[in-house]
Amino acid sequence: MTKPLISTERVQSSTGPMVIASVLNSPSERTSAPHRHARGQLLGARRGLLTVAAADHHWVVPATHAVWIPPDCVHGLRSHGPFHGWSVYVAAPACVDLPGQPCIIAISGLLREAVDRAATWGEGPMDQRQERIAQLLLDEIAVLPAEPLGLPLPLDPRLRRISQALADDLADNRSLAEWAQWAGLSGRTLARRFVSETGFSFSQWRQRARLLRALELLAADVPVTTIALQLGYDNVSAFIAMFRRALGVTPGRYFIAAS
Repeated sequence: MTKPLISTERVQSSTGPMVIASVLNSPSERTSAPHRHARGQLLGARRGLLTVAAADHHWVVPATHAVWIPPDCVHGLRSHGPFHGWSVYVAAPACVDLPGQPCIIAISGLLREAVDRAATWGEGPMDQRQERIAQLLLDEIAVLPAEPLGLPLPLDPRLRRISQALADDLADNRSLAEWAQWAGLSGRTLARRFVSETGFSFSQWRQRARLLRALELLAADVPVTTIALQLGYDNVSAFIAMFRRALGVTPGRYFIAAS
């Protein structure tokens, strides 16, 4: 369990500023055990992947997206590697028009800039300019559509160990049978339970995890060839083919098509 981004007193209070934002760059991995607080929370990473559990949802989330967690919703997270992330905490009364269930949203440039600005504010009352920026943050959370990019994590502890290890090293190309032996179960059991607990076959789950990581690396302007090698592909053509099948465009055109 790592230190909270803001004090427990502030995150548990619905009084005070309508919006509180915090940014943290840490050289170490960040984890938080399941917990809840009175404020709603929007959280994301500047780079890298986050594993987020909220209510009955379990996701691996890239830095191009963020997770919205309503007030009093049990949640926890883990970063895969050093944590470079941010959070926005919203007073409960201001969450009325925001999503009532945990969800993933794509980060707009406007939202990112507003978070950076809000993170510079002190703890005193907001002035009119700050109130306008805070309202802009709420408007962006409310209108940005929920995205289906989340990756469900299995609940079985053995399958969870495999999925966490894969998220830590997406270039690991061990077969289903090899992973099953590593986790102490049969290949047939692993295949069956992965589908029943995540909705994806083992190979589909690994491909989706790689796709999410690829989106984060593309957003950081990492060359496509470098991304393919980091994700365990033997050649860049195989990676581009996977990406096009999944998202309908090549990696080089993804953000152009999305803009």
